[in-house]
Amino acid sequence: MLTTREWETVLGGPVRVPDPDLLVHLQFRRFAGCPVCNLHLRSVVRRHAEIEARGIREVVVFHSTAEELRPHVADLPFAVVGDPGKVLYVEFGVESSPRSVLDPRAWGSIARGLARDLGPVLLGRRPLPRPTGGRLGLPADFLIAPDGRVIAEKRGEHADDQWSVDELLRLAG
Repeated sequence: MLTTREWETVLGGPVRVPDPDLLVHLQFRRFAGCPVCNLHLRSVVRRHAEIEARGIREVVVFHSTAEELRPHVADLPFAVVGDPGKVLYVEFGVESSPRSVLDPRAWGSIARGLARDLGPVLLGRRPLPRPTGGRLGLPADFLIAPDGRVIAEKRGEHADDQWSVDELLRLAG
């Protein structure tokens, strides 16, 4: 059972976890500008209205500073929290490992993410990723009920091992 807390979001203002009225999909991602994370979050953005209609609030945590995150997340329609000291990562048992990028199952997404993000970086439209907390973070997903119960969780085995939107919606019932 999680106790209620408020975290400051990267774009300003607090986010409450658990939410008293909604399920919370708490996502732990890697670092600001992570190409694999960007690919995944774009899939969440595309279906955000559907996620909200199911009574789910998205909250995404990165192990980067708010300053590093702002240029990468300014257009995201959900709360993003910076945790450069990895306090929340430790609290939720979210790990780092070389297998995050060395696992062949992640290589396709790494390549697609780099291909998608390289142009804007080279053209100066997006800053070069700065992995404050390192490049070897593993993703994790938690579905949290309004009463603080964690009703489902997934701890990734590699950089691209997280719930799809379809999995999230199925778990939310």
